[in-house]
Amino acid sequence: MREPSPVRRATLAQVAELAGVSLKTASRALGGEPYVSDATRAQVLTAARSLDYQRNSAASLLASGRLSDSVSLITGDITNPFYSALAKGLEDAISERHMHLSVANARESAEQEWRLARSLADHQTKAIVVVSAMADHSPYKTLQARGIPVVFVDRPAEQVAADSVVLDNRGGGRTAATHLLGCGHRRIAFVGDYDWLPTHRERIAGMAEILDDAGVSGWRDLVRTGAHDAATARQHVRELLALPDPPTAFVAGNNQIVLGLVEELAAGAPASGRPAVIGFDDFEWARVLGITVVAHDAGEMGAHAARLALDRLRDREREIETVVLPMTLIARGSGELAPPA
Repeated sequence: MREPSPVRRATLAQVAELAGVSLKTASRALGGEPYVSDATRAQVLTAARSLDYQRNSAASLLASGRLSDSVSLITGDITNPFYSALAKGLEDAISERHMHLSVANARESAEQEWRLARSLADHQTKAIVVVSAMADHSPYKTLQARGIPVVFVDRPAEQVAADSVVLDNRGGGRTAATHLLGCGHRRIAFVGDYDWLPTHRERIAGMAEILDDAGVSGWRDLVRTGAHDAATARQHVRELLALPDPPTAFVAGNNQIVLGLVEELAAGAPASGRPAVIGFDDFEWARVLGITVVAHDAGEMGAHAARLALDRLRDREREIETVVLPMTLIARGSGELAPPA
């Protein structure tokens, strides 16, 4: 019996011919490179989809049989424990399908993120889950056109139709502000991460809804940003405590910031009395130190991302889904301190 002829893969030349562009332009468009107009990129992507084109830079891996099914996670800053919990939830979910997880660290660099995404796609990853530092996610359309699902986590998809898993950050901000107001605080400081982060902006917006409605004036003067590490957070806290009328309460925008905040408070009690503290994100030592937190389940976020990626692999045409996970206040004592008399 004659063996069936192998199905030939579409070539880049065929994509270029169908799109009516040069081979070089087709390569640039599919690689997400600049200097390609939106109209031309759309033509090339349409041609690639119609031909079921797949870039083949991993052909040697396929030929050797060394390529296994993998899902890739691109993180913002792998030193943050949040990403460990996220990766574990993702890995646990995909391991049930006999897939493994690859993790890459973009270091909050949009350029590094896109280099990693293209490299992972060229090495035939089945799906990409990304905590993105890019303001415009439209380049990811080129990867979607190659049949690679892209799921955005923690930060929602922007200018691309893609699945997302995010937190109710605005609700978390409202919860923190409401709790501190209920304890009698009016001088409430917020120490946050980079101000371009959507998580930061939403948490501030949630606090604003509550504090402005309550008629609290001057609270925006107590907002500090750019504290991406504990050392910078500690410096901001030190400056705020040195004000003539210092804050009586602090909200820390993430687990690294609350670490710096607690370190600065441990260095010496402020003359005005110990302020109340609420941190975003939960972490093991917060339980030991009695830190009140606005918490979420990073592992659950990873599990949802895995489900969305696997569902997209099964059905490319399914409706885009955005999962919003709740944030819950856990009172442990630090956020319940009353302001000094």
